[in-house]
Amino acid sequence: MLTLPPSVRIFIAATPVRMCNSYDGLANAAREVIAQDPMTGHLFVFFNRTRTQVKALYWDRDGFCVIGKRLERGTFKLPELAPGQTVVELEAADLMLLLGGIDLRGAVRRARWKPDCIEKTCRSIPNMV
Repeated sequence: MLTLPPSVRIFIAATPVRMCNSYDGLANAAREVIAQDPMTGHLFVFFNRTRTQVKALYWDRDGFCVIGKRLERGTFKLPELAPGQTVVELEAADLMLLLGGIDLRGAVRRARWKPDCIEKTCRSIPNMV
């Protein structure tokens, strides 16, 4: 179980990556496949061609960390992609479901409150602004 703060973005590469890659190979894949700087502290997730293995890379202040999982049976099911899409950004809860074998196509996310612009919120409060 991974515990990630909400500030960490999770990027999944839809393009398969060779699982013999380790720190440097996955960092290069983050730059080339996902087009992000691997030293941002975000989580970069890669699958092999058959989707039986997954590796995740993240920068931990003073070095890279690699986490891996290999399935003994079955495959990982990636979310639906738009044509030409090579990267998917997920929330931590969705990643945990994906790694746990849940097909995200059937999952329904209920509406949650999201704050509007702070300026708009402050105008609605008397004596603010």
